[in-house]
Amino acid sequence: MKKSTALVTGASRGIGAAIVQKMRNEDIYVLTPNRQQLDLSSNESIDAFLSSLDVPVDILINNAGINTIARTIEVTDQNIENTLQLNLVAPLRLIRGIIPQMIQRRFGRIVNVSSIWSVVSKPGRVTYAASKAGLNSLTQTLALELAPYNILVNAVAPGYTNTELTKMNNTADQIEEIKKLIPLGHLAEPEDIAEVVYFLCSQANRYITGQVVLADGGFSCQ
Repeated sequence: MKKSTALVTGASRGIGAAIVQKMRNEDIYVLTPNRQQLDLSSNESIDAFLSSLDVPVDILINNAGINTIARTIEVTDQNIENTLQLNLVAPLRLIRGIIPQMIQRRFGRIVNVSSIWSVVSKPGRVTYAASKAGLNSLTQTLALELAPYNILVNAVAPGYTNTELTKMNNTADQIEEIKKLIPLGHLAEPEDIAEVVYFLCSQANRYITGQVVLADGGFSCQ
């Protein structure tokens, strides 16, 4: 079999880095462009990157994103624009640029990394939640459009995960309190999320498409 090629955004740390490691462990060739090569805040940079691609992409993982915590009355225009651009517009533009070759080859796997805050609510997440809910809807529409070409599109919505971002947004004491809210009693590790992402984009997945898979230790069930 031809070695598959994956493109993973936001691959330098946390969940993204774990996804890349999992892919490479499974002998998948992984593209991990840095910000100089692909600046998701710039549509011009996205278009230039797509034009420069010299290998067909079999797997696209839209993992990069930002989460600026602010209540609605505090949200700035810049925050709205930045969050929607990185979390929603950039993934859509990448997908639009990559799927023609997937359609031609009649094979592709796309996984969008969403969030539990796309399905449950918390103060201060208005722009983040809106962008991730949009990503969920985008996932479902694309799944319908691309199913005839054997292209499966899914989203993974992680819950609280042991990443630098979680530690930045919460003190050690707050994290201990968060653990008490999770039925499994602990945060996910980035590798836990990577395993779910990998399955959805692997050839073992032949029938799951258009789904938002919650990987949150049962948090959203309460």
